[in-house]
Amino acid sequence: MPKAIHIINGPNLNLLGTREPEIYGSQTLADIETLCRDAAPQANITFKQSNIEGELVDFIQEAGRDADVIIINPAAYTHTSVALYDALKAVGIPAIEIHLSQPAARESFRRRSFVSEAAVGTISGFGAESYLLGLQAALNLAKASG
Repeated sequence: MPKAIHIINGPNLNLLGTREPEIYGSQTLADIETLCRDAAPQANITFKQSNIEGELVDFIQEAGRDADVIIINPAAYTHTSVALYDALKAVGIPAIEIHLSQPAARESFRRRSFVSEAAVGTISGFGAESYLLGLQAALNLAKASG
């Protein structure tokens, strides 16, 4: 049975490709989705994005019913959202936090992640490849869990 992986993307990631390409790269979110689907054709990937915190919570809850693993790029909500932390803890499936940039090397307010405290691991700083590394880790976790 194909492994179900939900890839959840937070605010402003819909602007990838044009938003600060020196930090986030020139690939669009659609480009990254295609990379993920091409890299794991055997997986059942659900790919979503929202700028609204409550919708992201809904996506996490949906993943808790349907997915083996969550990959989440919470973007700016990384540093502020107890709601995402609570949702990830509540659903009871592994979550992998990813970032295109390296938050620890940026502004000091970006060094705290509420989400990482609910994740099994964090991958950051590799641009679009962070998604592929996260996807490989998700496939490994899903395989290990049965």
